[in-house]
Amino acid sequence: EAIVTSEELGQDLEHVEVLQKKFEEFQTDLAAHEERVNEVNQFAGKLIQEQHPEEEQIKSKQDEVNASWQRLKGLALQRQGKLFGAAEVQRFNRDVDETISWIKEKGQLMASDDFGRDLASVQALLRKHEGLERDLAALEDKVKALCAEADRLQQSHPINASQIQVKREELIANWEQIRTLAAERHARLNDSYRLQRFLADFRDLTSWVTEMKALINADELANDVAGAEALLDRHQEHKGEIDAHEDSFKSADESGQALLAAGHYASDEVKEKLTILSDERSALLELWELRRQQYEQCMDLQLFYRDTEQVDNWMSKQEAFLLNEDLGDSLDSVEALLKKHEDFEKSLSAQEEKIT
Repeated sequence: EAIVTSEELGQDLEHVEVLQKKFEEFQTDLAAHEERVNEVNQFAGKLIQEQHPEEEQIKSKQDEVNASWQRLKGLALQRQGKLFGAAEVQRFNRDVDETISWIKEKGQLMASDDFGRDLASVQALLRKHEGLERDLAALEDKVKALCAEADRLQQSHPINASQIQVKREELIANWEQIRTLAAERHARLNDSYRLQRFLADFRDLTSWVTEMKALINADELANDVAGAEALLDRHQEHKGEIDAHEDSFKSADESGQALLAAGHYASDEVKEKLTILSDERSALLELWELRRQQYEQCMDLQLFYRDTEQVDNWMSKQEAFLLNEDLGDSLDSVEALLKKHEDFEKSLSAQEEKIT
């Protein structure tokens, strides 16, 4: 009876399970003694049937044994129920403690102040965080199930209701905290990603501008018309490449302006980079225009040199014609010479227009 009337219900799940195991041993022992009680009842019945002189005392003793036996079985049933209930409560406590422990472990990861130093590291951190968020989504069902279990246990074990409610509130508080941490970290990582994306675009564009400036400045001025024409053609190709990058400059500017409009934590740096990007683009266009003028001037000069050379060659040839002392020795030859001179004068007029 001392076993079944014990109020010890265990301090944790392991302790309760130890008590349950001991109680199962007691129940086995109790079941073994039931046959002994039956034998006592049979023997008492036999004595009464034989009208034993101590019949009244035998009946009294039989009733006393049966009453004690029924009371013991009733207490055993109550003890079994209490231990089962204690196990339910302690199992709930253990599950809540394990869940809170997991939440706090993940919470430490989400409390990290590492938001990436470049685009690649931010992308890696975002993938890792999305994995944690998937874990949280899976855990949400468990949290809901534990809250439902808490409600059920409070109804079935009112004596433990306040303690169960404390555990329930502790679980909900930790759950809400990690959800807030997860949302905040995701937002910070997105901010970091947008910044690093902008900075990567900034570096790509400024690097490209430097390379393009070097290309535009690389060519020496030409020494002939064909070279000057080739320089102008190549320079126009550079303009085509510059025009092709206009969308990239526009996109980078829009990304930077969006960061500024959102009040990004790196707004000062973004503003500085936007200014540099605009200045670099303007400087590139100015350089291209300057070199275009130089190449066109070079073309004009080479055309002048070519035309001058052609005129000089023509005049040298015509000078020999004019110095010819042949005035003809007949009418036909004189007329032929006059025709040649008229052709020369026409050619001279044409060359004069070209020279002037």
